[in-house]
Amino acid sequence: MAETTRVVTTERPQAAPGRPARLTPLMGPALVAAIAYVDPGNVATNLTAGATSGYRLVWVVVAASLVAILVQYQAAKLGVATGRSLPELCRDRFPRWGRQILWLQAELVVLATDLAEFVGAAIGLRLLFGMPVAVSAVVTAGVSLLLLALRRRGRTRRFESATAAALLLIGAGMVYDLVAVGHQSASGFAGGLVPRLAGSDQVLLAMGIVGATVMPHAVYLHSALAKPGAAVGARPKDVRRALRFDCGIALSAAATVNVSMIALGAGLGALTAGAWTGDLFDAHTVLAERVGGAAALAFAVALLSSGFASSGVGTLAGDVVMGGFLGRRVPVYLRRLVTMTPSVVLLTVGTSLTTLLVASQVVISFGVPVALFLLIHFCRDRALMGQLVNARVTTAVAAAAAAVVAAVGLALPFLLLA
Repeated sequence: MAETTRVVTTERPQAAPGRPARLTPLMGPALVAAIAYVDPGNVATNLTAGATSGYRLVWVVVAASLVAILVQYQAAKLGVATGRSLPELCRDRFPRWGRQILWLQAELVVLATDLAEFVGAAIGLRLLFGMPVAVSAVVTAGVSLLLLALRRRGRTRRFESATAAALLLIGAGMVYDLVAVGHQSASGFAGGLVPRLAGSDQVLLAMGIVGATVMPHAVYLHSALAKPGAAVGARPKDVRRALRFDCGIALSAAATVNVSMIALGAGLGALTAGAWTGDLFDAHTVLAERVGGAAALAFAVALLSSGFASSGVGTLAGDVVMGGFLGRRVPVYLRRLVTMTPSVVLLTVGTSLTTLLVASQVVISFGVPVALFLLIHFCRDRALMGQLVNARVTTAVAAAAAAVVAAVGLALPFLLLA
């Protein structure tokens, strides 16, 4: 078993203890993880929820986003406290057969995530340029590799800046369309903050929102992106504060984008008197014909940005998964070629894009409870986490939230395939 070294100490720093400037290197990774929360699966699910249920499921997005902040905060804290990613800790502490099983399920999650992201990018490229689906898959792979090239040694900030720009672009596109479409109701939105579900269709949509929000690959990746060196000599409470700020800002931005998607869906549903029910291609057509070319362009660009950025993040997560669980690394370009193959093949043979999105969410949902309970298991271990160990109440809240999300994730495939 490899030794795990804690990097957070109680030693007094040489100067200016606790100043925010000392801990800014800890910030940034949450922006990368946040891209997973606005991927094409979220776009499709939230627009459909808005079109068919109005604002009634806004509270689900808010609740799922609060859980996401807690989950990603713990992932970041784990990386900072131990200097190791969640997959690496599993390799250290579990027998060979156990970590191989964990690696296999994590790889399936990454492949399914890739599929959803390729589908989103393919739709965006077709809407913008009329590009064939198979060609768009290859273009998406190339763009994701360019994004990863920004994360060469010493250039991590460029990668984080690129993903932040993508998040901003997605949000700007959705908010622009939200304003352009109109047909909004302040009282309806306020009512959507009150928890309630009416009918099996809303239950299914609510489960879909939760399942599309808490993503296993984002947990694995965030624990690897955390910068433990920045916390050396810092007070634990200052480290916690910095990580909470990073996760809070990034994931609140993602939550705002997701809420705007539901509101946009509600607006488009009202604009078409209920004729539009969430199809992404039809959304572009409705925007072009009823609102204008600029709105249609903003939608296509936002969807394309979502697919491109999340594809790059997914590839990086795959590298973390293989390197962590197995202790082996494959050149990222070779890995990209291997992981893109199933997506390219499925898109080339003409499989329904909607079917692919549903199938990808089914596979991903099975990986949710594994990642969440592994995370809680390690974060409650004082010998491992030192002074960054979870408080008992934090563990209790996280376990309860994880249990709910896991139950939703495990039930969703059966409802989708019923």
